[in-house]
Order: sequence, then structure tokens, then C-alpha cells
Amino acid sequence: METRGLDPVPDSERTGRVRSLFPTWIAANMTVLLLTMGAGLIVFNALNFWQVLVVAVATPVVSFGMVGLISIAGRRGGAPGMALSRAVFGQRGNLAPGALIWVARWGWETANAVTGAYAVLAVLDLLFDIRTTSTLIMVTLQAFVAASFLLSGLGVRALRVCCTWSACLFGGFSVLVLVRLAAATPWRAVLDLPAGPTSMMIAGIGTLAAGGLSWAPSGPDFTRYLPRTASGRAMVAATVGGAGIVFLPMVLMGAVMAVGTPGLAVTDDPVSFIGVLLPGWISVPYLIVAVLGMVLINAMSMYSAGFTAQTLGFRVPRAWAVGINAAISLLLGSLLMMVASSFIDSFVSFLNLLAVTFSAWIGVFGVDQLRGRTYDPVALMDTTPTSAYWYAGGFAWPAVAAWAAGLAVGLLFTGVEWFTGPLATTWIGRSGLGWAVTIVVSGGLYAALPRPGARRGAAPLHF
Repeated sequence: METRGLDPVPDSERTGRVRSLFPTWIAANMTVLLLTMGAGLIVFNALNFWQVLVVAVATPVVSFGMVGLISIAGRRGGAPGMALSRAVFGQRGNLAPGALIWVARWGWETANAVTGAYAVLAVLDLLFDIRTTSTLIMVTLQAFVAASFLLSGLGVRALRVCCTWSACLFGGFSVLVLVRLAAATPWRAVLDLPAGPTSMMIAGIGTLAAGGLSWAPSGPDFTRYLPRTASGRAMVAATVGGAGIVFLPMVLMGAVMAVGTPGLAVTDDPVSFIGVLLPGWISVPYLIVAVLGMVLINAMSMYSAGFTAQTLGFRVPRAWAVGINAAISLLLGSLLMMVASSFIDSFVSFLNLLAVTFSAWIGVFGVDQLRGRTYDPVALMDTTPTSAYWYAGGFAWPAVAAWAAGLAVGLLFTGVEWFTGPLATTWIGRSGLGWAVTIVVSGGLYAALPRPGARRGAAPLHF
């Protein structure tokens, strides 16, 4: 069980390998929600197969490319992402983006928990013909969240082992499913689909990239055990490659399924169609492996959320900080499964808001990293006015101002189920690119503003 919390990892304990990032980011994307999103590209965006292929290739390159670049900070500072963020925003200034990112993680973990619970219910129905009831929904949701909590509480070594095994299992069963689909798919109907507008293809990339961007603050959490000599280029390549090897076939699989069963894009139960489209000998083990994968995704998110909670002042061990997020995701998951009228509408709306929330932080943190940031391990843990990262009253005002401005501008271009910005109907807003505007505004403004005080030990960013 990992006992280290926010404190930076000393060089003597940095025994990790860059290649471990490959299965880590495979595991982070092992969710059947990608099937639903792929189906949405056909049903809602009116794209054809080749356009979906472009979206499925471009999205992990864009989103997880940023995750990989941010991950380099973990190698340099040896601490979790939101602890390193203290050096950028100041000890007090980091509380604002930290709190917003923490709240956003509630939604991400809730969506994953609900999807996992749906998968468990689908397996019970297929195996034992057990019909869903309100009580059964709550039991499966509680079991899913409890499993996620236990795994995340064990820490990074347990997550690495589980990521490796899950990647192998999920990959093997996915190949079986792909072969089965390839044999049963009416390819003429799939390939004859007319091309959709280019704007809808861009919108597809914008929406799907949102999920990947949410992992950016977590990137350093999984690279802090790497030695300082680890290659930055290899880290980015492993991150993008791990995500892409899952993303591409899953999105394409969802798109192909949608040709025969367009209801996959609008179902309240995003995994129920798998049992209909596949024979039981494939669908049941595949769903079981998918459940394990979604438990792992939630555990990875809770692992990072525990660090975020600690940076906000929760003076509890890391495992207990993880428990706070587990309780919140259980509560919100219950509301979503029992009350929400449309799961997929709620999920897409959440993704768009999530992207803006994380992008404001990414813009500032990324520019600060490119400026040559190095990290003082003592100052990171010192939350008093004696800290080198106290700046002006605990705030690095240029960073905080740039973050707030980027967030505000991004929301202007965002339109979701519960909120519509005044610029949401523009081309940028309709294309789901509010997050891109957020990164440009926050990063550009921070680059233009003067640095808050002297930055000791600055060095260029090496790849």
C-alpha cells in the first residue's frame, strides 16, 4: 500500500519505467462510453465511416498529447500535479483551480460509476435473466464504487499491475468483438453513408477530446516515480499511443454498430446494446472485462482526486482523501441513475463543461512549464508565508488572473443542457471548441503577464 502523499518522491525511489505509461493510458480509456460516443458521430453528427476514422485518430493525438506534455512536470518535480500547481498559482491561489478541478472529478467519477453499474446490470440480465430494480441499481452502484475505492486506496503499484493485466484482457476480447462485427456488418451500408459537414467532424473532435483533457492534471501523478533522466518524448509517445490504441477501435466499433442500431447513441443504458448485437459467449465475458476496466478508470481518477483533496487542506491520509470522493460519486451516481432523463445528454453536457474547467488550468500550467519551471520540494509542502511559493499574500496573481479570464471566455462559447453562453451559437461554440479558446486565452495571457517574483533554478524544458 502506497503511503506517500503530496510530498515529492526522492531520487532514490524513482525506479519507474516510461513503458509503464503505455498500459496506464490504455486502462484509462477502457470504457464502453467510447462506443456510445462513436455511435453519436454517425447519428448526431451525420459523419460517414472515413470521417469517423479521422476523428478517432485526431482526438487522442490532440487531447492525450497535452496530457503527455503536462506529465513531464511529474518527472521534473516528483510530486502530484495539483501539488506542483502550487508553484504556479501560489499556495492560496492554487485553491481556486484545485477546488474546481476536484468538483469536476466528481462528475467524471460519477459518469464512470453509472456506466459500470449499467454494465453489471447487463451481465446479470444476460447470465441470470435478473431484471433491473431500484434496489438492484443501488447495490450494483455501491459495489462498483467500493471496488474503485479499495483499488485506489492501495496506490500506484497496485494500479500499475492492474493496468497491465486489464490492458491485455480488454485488448484480447476487443479483438474477438471486432472480428465478430467485421463478419456480421453490412459493409456496403456502412461505406455508402454520405459524408457530413466538415464542421461536424471538427465538432466531433472537440467533444471527444474533452474526456482526454480531463486527465491532464493527473498526468504528473503517474510520472512522479520516473527518474529525472526519463525521455520526455518517450513519455508523450507512450501516453498518446496507449490512449490511441483503445480509442481508435472503440470509436469505430460504436460507429459501425450505430448503422444497424442507431438507438445506441441515445440509450439511457449505454451498454445494453452489446448483448443484443453480440452472441452471449462474447458479450458476457466482454462486459465483465469492461466492468473491470471501468473500475480501474474510476480508481485512477479517485487516486488523483485524493491528492487534489489534500492540496485543498484536507489533513487526512491519501486513502481517506480518496474515500471522500468515493462517497460523493456514490451520491451523485444514485441521483443520475434514478432521476436523470437521458444519460447520454447529461454525459455530453458534462464533458463540454469539464473540458473548459480543465483547459483553463492546462493553459497556465503548460505555459509555465515551457518557461522552464523547476520545483522546490520544500516550498511545495510549506503552506505558510515563509514558502517560496507564497508570492503576494499566497497568490501568484498573473497565473490566477489568466486562469480566471480563460475560464470566463471559454464558458461564453459553451452550450450545454443546463447552461448556454452568449457565444455558444458561433462556429466555435457549435464545434465544441470552447476548451481550445480557453487554453489559448489563459495560456496567452499568462505568457504576456510578468512573472510573479524571482523563479529560482529555472531551466529550459528538455525532451
